[in-house]
Amino acid sequence: MPPLAESDVFAPAAPGTMLLGLIGSGIAGSRSPAMHVAEAAAQGFALEYRRIDLDVLGLGVEALPQLLDHAQAAGYRGLNITYPAKQAVIPLLDTLSDEARALGAVNTVVFEAGRRMGHNTDASGFAAGFRLQLPGVAMGQVVQIGAGGAGAAVAHAVLSMGAAQLTIFDMDDTRAAGLAANLNAHFGPGRAAAGSTLSTALASAHGLVHATPMGMAKHPGLPLPAALLRADLWVAEVVYVPIDTALLQAARAQGARVADGGGMAVYQAADAFRHFTGREPDAARMRQGFLAAINHRG
Repeated sequence: MPPLAESDVFAPAAPGTMLLGLIGSGIAGSRSPAMHVAEAAAQGFALEYRRIDLDVLGLGVEALPQLLDHAQAAGYRGLNITYPAKQAVIPLLDTLSDEARALGAVNTVVFEAGRRMGHNTDASGFAAGFRLQLPGVAMGQVVQIGAGGAGAAVAHAVLSMGAAQLTIFDMDDTRAAGLAANLNAHFGPGRAAAGSTLSTALASAHGLVHATPMGMAKHPGLPLPAALLRADLWVAEVVYVPIDTALLQAARAQGARVADGGGMAVYQAADAFRHFTGREPDAARMRQGFLAAINHRG
C-alpha cells in the first residue's frame, strides 16, 4: 500500500471544487456522498465527496490524527464522521458546538482558518425527520430501544421535542443507565430512566423509538415481540436500509403511525451541508433524491 499521504482520497480536488469526505468503517453503502453532490449540483456549484474507509485503508481509529492532518492539507472543506470514530475524533478538534459537547460525539467536522470545528447533526436530523412524518403525536411517555451512539443522539432529540419521560432499554443495562444519567444531567432529574420490563413500559407509552441495528440486512428481524405493538403507539425507526423495516411493517399492520429512518439520514445530511457550505439546503429535494435511490436499489 502506498504511503497514506499519497492515497487517492487525499489528492487535490479540481480547481473551484469543494472537497468533502466521510471517515468510518464499512461505509461503501453510505448515501451521504450522493446527497451532498446532488444538492451542490442543484445549487450550481461543484462538490466532490470522498469515502475515507478505514476498512479499505486497513486502519483503525488510531490513524485519525494522520487522516485529519492529510485531509486538511489536501484542501478538504470538512468531513463527516461515523462509526467507530465519533467519540475518538473529539480530542483532535479545536472547538465543539453545544450539541456535540452535550452528546459527547461528533459527526461533522468543518475546517476553517486552520481550525477544526466539531458539530453533531444526528439529533437535529432525527428531530426534523420526526416532525415531518409524525406531526402532532403525543410525547408524554416514550420508550426507546438502543442506547448506543445513535441512541444517545435520538434520546436528546426526543426530550428536546418535549417528551415528559423517556424509558431506555439496551442489551447492556449499564449503557442504558449511563445514557439516562447523562440525559437527566442535561434535561433535569426524572426525565429519563433505564427500563426493566419492556412490556410494562410500553403498556403506558405513547411512542416507541428504535435505535439499534436490528432490522438491517445483516441483522434481520424485530427488536421486540410484535404483540407489544398497538394502533395508538407511534413508532419511529432509525434503520434506513431497508427503508421499510420489519418493525415498521409490523407497526403498520396494527394501525400505528410510523416514521422511517430515512428522515434522520436525510436531515442530518442537510444540516451538515449547511455547516460545510454556508448555504441553505433544500431538504425536501434531498429527501426525494434519497428515497428514489433507496427504492431503485430495492
